[in-house]
Amino acid sequence: MKEIEDESVELVVTSPPYPMIEMWDEDLGRQNPDIARALRDGDGPVAFELMHCLLDAVWRECVRAVRPGGFVCINIGDATRTVAGNFRLYTNHSRITAALEAMGLQSLPPVLWRKQSNAPNKFMGSGMLPSGAYVTLEHEYILVFRKGCKREFKGSEAEARRAGAFFWEERNIWFSDIWDFKGIRQVMGKSNGRSRSAAYPFELAHRLINMYSLHGDTVLDPFLGTGTTSAACVVAARNSIGYEIMSDLKDVISETMGRAAQAANQMILDRFQRHLQFVDERQQARGTPPGYSSDVYGFPVMTRQEVQMRLYKLDRLSQEGPGRYIGEHSTAQPDSSATPIVETNTASRESEDQLGFVFTK
Repeated sequence: MKEIEDESVELVVTSPPYPMIEMWDEDLGRQNPDIARALRDGDGPVAFELMHCLLDAVWRECVRAVRPGGFVCINIGDATRTVAGNFRLYTNHSRITAALEAMGLQSLPPVLWRKQSNAPNKFMGSGMLPSGAYVTLEHEYILVFRKGCKREFKGSEAEARRAGAFFWEERNIWFSDIWDFKGIRQVMGKSNGRSRSAAYPFELAHRLINMYSLHGDTVLDPFLGTGTTSAACVVAARNSIGYEIMSDLKDVISETMGRAAQAANQMILDRFQRHLQFVDERQQARGTPPGYSSDVYGFPVMTRQEVQMRLYKLDRLSQEGPGRYIGEHSTAQPDSSATPIVETNTASRESEDQLGFVFTK
C-alpha cells in the first residue's frame, strides 16, 4: 500500500481472511508455503501463527496510513478446527488485538455481530451427552482501535462533524455492543462472484463508516473482496481506497459499485422515513414532539447535536478509468426521488468523492 501517504486515512473498515478457516488455506498457503507444511504436519498452532504473521504486515501498513485520532475497525471471527485429530478453538480476535496494541493502537469496546444459525446439525461434539459437546459459535467480532488520543475537530472539520451527525435513535442501535442483522433487508443483493466470497453485510460497513468518519473522509479497506466497503462509502459520501489480491473479483466489484449507485438514494430516503416514523410514534406516545428542530430540514430531532445534521444524495457515479470512480453528492431532501446513474464522463460538481480499488500481487 505504498501509494497511500502516511497518516492520510481517517478510517479502516475491513474483514481479512480468517486464519484456520479451511476456505482460506489455499490462499494463505500460497503466500507462505510453511503454512501448508504445518497443516500437513498436524501443527495447528504453528499454522495459526504463520497465518497471522501475514496479516500483521497488512496491519502495520494500516497503522502507518491512519491519521492520529483515526480508527481501525476489523470484522473477524474465531475458528474451530480439528487438526491431527485434535479439536480446539483458535482465537483470531485476541491474536489481532494483541498485534495491533503492540503496534501502538488503543483498543476500544468491540461489537459482537450475532450470526445465529438454525441448522439442525449446528451442535458439535457428542450432542446430548455431557463432557464432550461444544458450543456453536454464532457471533463474530468487530474490533475497534484508535490511533493515539481523540481526534481534534477545528474549522471545516468541526462543521463537517456537526453535519455528519446521526439520528438519536440510530445512535442507540449503532452503539450497542451487540448487532443482530437477522431480518434486516440487505439492499445490496447477493454477489455473483466466487462461491468462496465471505463478504460482510452492507449494513455492517455502512454503520461503521457513519460512526467513525466524516463526510469527505477517506476510508481504507485492504481486503476489499466484493467491494462492500467502497459501496458503503458511495452511499455515505466518503472517499475510499480498496486493495484486493484476487483479480477475478474485478468485475464483481464493478457490479457492487453499480448496485450501490442504484440503491443509494433509496437508502437515504429510508433513513429519513424511519426517523419521521420514530418522531410520529414518540409524539403519539408522549403527546409532544422531540424538543429540537433540524436547521436543515425543519423536522423534529431529539438533541441539539442533530440540528445541523445533513444527509447526502448521490447525483452521479462516474467511472474515470480502471478501478477509479468519482461520486457526486448534494444535500438530500426527505421527499427527494432523484435516481443516480453510472456513466463514464461527467461534469464537475461542488462535492466529489474519490473511490478506487487496486489489485495487488
